[in-house]
Amino acid sequence: MSRPQIRVLLIQVKTSTRKLAPPTATALKNETGDNVKLGALVLIQRFAGLNPLSRHFSLIRVSDLILVNESGTVIHGDEPINAAAFAIHSAIHRARPNANAACHAHSVHGKAFSAFGRHLDMITQDSLRFYNHHGVYKHFGGVVLDEGEGDRIAECLGDGKAVILQNHGLLTVGESVDEAAFWFMSLDRTCHAQLLVDAAAGKNGNEKKIINEEEARYSFGQVGTPEKGWLAFQSYYDALLDKTKGDFLH
Repeated sequence: MSRPQIRVLLIQVKTSTRKLAPPTATALKNETGDNVKLGALVLIQRFAGLNPLSRHFSLIRVSDLILVNESGTVIHGDEPINAAAFAIHSAIHRARPNANAACHAHSVHGKAFSAFGRHLDMITQDSLRFYNHHGVYKHFGGVVLDEGEGDRIAECLGDGKAVILQNHGLLTVGESVDEAAFWFMSLDRTCHAQLLVDAAAGKNGNEKKIINEEEARYSFGQVGTPEKGWLAFQSYYDALLDKTKGDFLH
């Protein structure tokens, strides 16, 4: 992999990590280090780019990112990586060659909903992005440091785009960094909406109206494709570029 190729790869990763910070601002303000593992991992030509360990995502620039090979050996950069993140992400990329990017975090709404160990209800148009395309991993084994745990998470993901990790957080994948990042943002917001709906239903006895299978299946084809995920992220990229004047690209 040439240096220009490496730079393109790292720019893609950096853009997604910087943009993922706003939806999880509450978590990022209150947690640091191992408590929040937000980032994107990209596997291209058997290499992966990811953020340095314990670095706040809003501060990371392209030049800060670490490039590792499929064994986890650092080949570009001089800071340590998050071993748990690599254990999860590398297993996913082995199991899903078409998943060129993955995002994982302990976002507030994501980890709150994960405590129920259940799938999302199809109750909003946004939730239909994950219709029959998200799994629930029900085993909590603490910080993931072995490949076996990563393999089991990858198995739970299957051919889907997301996994709700019980008592842990969220994970999404995509054919591009842009797609994976947008699915993560959308999934976290969908978990938030689900929590609000469940609270209102429980308090007032209101019945949730579930979108029927036919409508859900049709709508998924409109809002849940890789192309839609990629396209939806572009406005966030443009806004980030304008706000930061492109400082993250350095």
